[in-house]
Amino acid sequence: MASPDQRGKAATGGLSLSRPAKIRLAIVTAIALFGIWGFGSLGVWQINRLAWKTDLIAQVDDRLAADPVPLPPASDWQDVSRDDEYTSVTLTGTYLNDEEVQIYTPSDYGPADWVLTPMELTSGGIVMVNRGIVPQDIALTGDFDRIDGETTVTGLLRISESEGWLFSRDSNPDEGLWYRRDIGSITEAKGFENAAPFFVDEELATTDSWPRGGQTVVSFRNSHLSYAITWFALALVVAVAFVLVLRFELKRR
Repeated sequence: MASPDQRGKAATGGLSLSRPAKIRLAIVTAIALFGIWGFGSLGVWQINRLAWKTDLIAQVDDRLAADPVPLPPASDWQDVSRDDEYTSVTLTGTYLNDEEVQIYTPSDYGPADWVLTPMELTSGGIVMVNRGIVPQDIALTGDFDRIDGETTVTGLLRISESEGWLFSRDSNPDEGLWYRRDIGSITEAKGFENAAPFFVDEELATTDSWPRGGQTVVSFRNSHLSYAITWFALALVVAVAFVLVLRFELKRR
């Protein structure tokens, strides 16, 4: 009967690995398995993200294509979430023009400002309406159209931009300076009690005056497939590298 050492040599083509070599191979094997598992898991996660993003884009496309619906009543405002974003809504009320807020934004017309004006609804409550953009030189003079009296607006429901981007400036409510459409901070600074936590992007009503609505950019970056391919490719690279290391180590013996 063959001894354990003889059986080990037979399994490796008659070669016997030294203890340091076994330890080295064990470490390389552990690293390789961890790498394959890690990169493979990231690839699977990106595939799941791809399915989620594709479904999200389809849902938003359906909302954009649907007919406008009445704005939810104030009693339901706290239940509005990102699942409702980009829904076309209508609302009726009176603009509080003295309380409007201007927020800088780059645009197709050059440097510009969003004009956000609170609307006091006939049904009760206040909603910030993004009436559109105004070129910054006009915004500085305040020489743009304002609507007095009761009016009805159609636009897209948007979620508050409460979190800034990397390197973005913080708003300064005390000085009335806003660098993003952070509706909660704006309505709190204005002292509005029954205010919606979201805002509405007004649709394009006219191209002959300012502000100019209809400037909502509906674009979702969807690179999850390329990310998944990258992670799976890295897992394959690790597997191939491990096989090459294993062959090299065995040939040395």
